[in-house]
Amino acid sequence: MRPVWSGSLTFGLVTVPVRLYSAVEDHTVHFRQFERGTSDRIRYRRVNERTGDEVDYADVVKGYELDDGEYVLVEPGELDEIAPGRSKALEVEQFADLAEVDPMFFDKTYWLAPAKEEFAQPYALLLAAMAKTDKAGVAKFVLRGREYLALVRAGEGVMLLNTLHFAADLRDPAKELPDLPDRAGARGKELDLAVNLIEAMTDEWRPGDHHDTYTDRVHELIDAKSQGRTVTPAEEAAEPTKVVELFEALQRSVEKGRGGAGKKRSARKKQPDLKELSKAELEELAREREVKGRSKMNRAALEKALKAS
Repeated sequence: MRPVWSGSLTFGLVTVPVRLYSAVEDHTVHFRQFERGTSDRIRYRRVNERTGDEVDYADVVKGYELDDGEYVLVEPGELDEIAPGRSKALEVEQFADLAEVDPMFFDKTYWLAPAKEEFAQPYALLLAAMAKTDKAGVAKFVLRGREYLALVRAGEGVMLLNTLHFAADLRDPAKELPDLPDRAGARGKELDLAVNLIEAMTDEWRPGDHHDTYTDRVHELIDAKSQGRTVTPAEEAAEPTKVVELFEALQRSVEKGRGGAGKKRSARKKQPDLKELSKAELEELAREREVKGRSKMNRAALEKALKAS
């Protein structure tokens, strides 16, 4: 795996050369665009809107629009010269309680690893200290010409880095959403039932229990169309609950939630029927069980490896 950034992690007077790796893999199904009724690809070009001529990428500069409609043109090299933190430094400015950071600030997740084996000791020391204190380091660094606020925290044997949104990036819901309901209106038996429903549906967080079912359906559609078959449409979205039916809907939901949670717990104790799982679900299960070489396995090999795990 190739690093997306390399530099030095600094806390106090301790500096550790590190490399940044993407911890997230994109499983989105990507399509190309074609003209309907043909096999002709649709492509985009950079075109001068006045002359209609195509413009080479090397001749493209950036423009910032002023209030009067005029533009200030900026060369890419000028942006590089003023980019903050060109020294490739990831400097921890402070430590904070991880629980105090609102998830709304989180953006992307990366791994931080020591650049060389000789830097493993200070890396492991900071990793252990953050895990013991449940603290995270707040830092800034530059990635692809942009400065990021970041949170460095302890993971399972590796440091995790989460890029964060700056406070100025987040919108104020009170200003943007003027029709929000008054919280004082939620009370009485309906509130009690809603609390009971949440408690009935509460279970231990297991990331592997949740799958990208939409992407699975897209793969099914592509497979079916390639073989001349059709796919059964999914169910329509549920109708909105009317206010007069709210109490009854909550009661039924609480009863269903209590039964569903028990079924989930008992189902987890049993070995899943591998033949009923999609290939994406088999890959996720193999990842959970740390099956080696899983990325190169076909479906049959995945099932065999999972049975032996």
